[in-house]
Amino acid sequence: MLSYNPKAWFSFIFQFHKGDTFRKLIPLMIGIGLYSALVAYLELEYWQLSDSSHVKNITVTHTMLGFVISLLLVFRTNTAYDRWWEGRRMWGALVNNSRNLSIKLAVMLKDKDDKALFRRLIPAYASVLNLHLKNVDISHELFDDATLSPDHYKHKPNQIAKTMIAKINELYTTGALTGDQLIIINSEIQSFTDICGVCERIKNTPIPYSYSAFIKKFIFFYVMTLPFGYVFQLGYYVIPVVMFVFYVLASLELIAEEIEDPFGTDVNDLPLEKIADNIKKNVEELIY
Repeated sequence: MLSYNPKAWFSFIFQFHKGDTFRKLIPLMIGIGLYSALVAYLELEYWQLSDSSHVKNITVTHTMLGFVISLLLVFRTNTAYDRWWEGRRMWGALVNNSRNLSIKLAVMLKDKDDKALFRRLIPAYASVLNLHLKNVDISHELFDDATLSPDHYKHKPNQIAKTMIAKINELYTTGALTGDQLIIINSEIQSFTDICGVCERIKNTPIPYSYSAFIKKFIFFYVMTLPFGYVFQLGYYVIPVVMFVFYVLASLELIAEEIEDPFGTDVNDLPLEKIADNIKKNVEELIY
């Protein structure tokens, strides 16, 4: 995730970072500009349709369609941001629950080996979940020794969660934890798998294909017909105007596409690795 100063207006206006949509859209904008120039030349110089009322009435149609497309893009952007924010809430909950579980175990456990195990397992869950959501091959140090169950799970977060629950159950059966203490820490351990499930739901359920395809087609045909309606009012100035309209509309769609999956490696995605590192620091401070 890109760190920035929200009050630095001039840096936003005059600087282009690698996540800026302008860089991605430059080739298409140039193509739209050449297309607009061709349409303007044909209508003004070749066809000479400046007196045609039918062509001029296209502007009325564009005004109505512009209102419709703005509503669609607002809904699209809000839906994508809701997914991004829900992902951030889940990882915020993972931070809090990791801290709470660490505090409780630090007080309840007396054996140093037991503390050392959870000192490794709790932050490992966040690190492995980060890699799991990015579809990266997971080669965490915990899987290289006998700490975890020998079962070769494809779902590594589940493997760590199972190991934690198995150890808690062992501590309960041996009397190291009481029944009341088991109930107290159960909610935090259960929340790990719940958070993982929500994150997987966000990642594996994109916006319906038909809706996404319709918005892209709508933007394309809207922009491609703009020169026909506005060339008589703007002349050849219609070229930069159409390019700018395309930049605005296409940028909104690109931003929505990027943030609707907040667990990737794009500039605007959540800083999961940083959050996992913070969890590790917190746990190591609490359990010693």
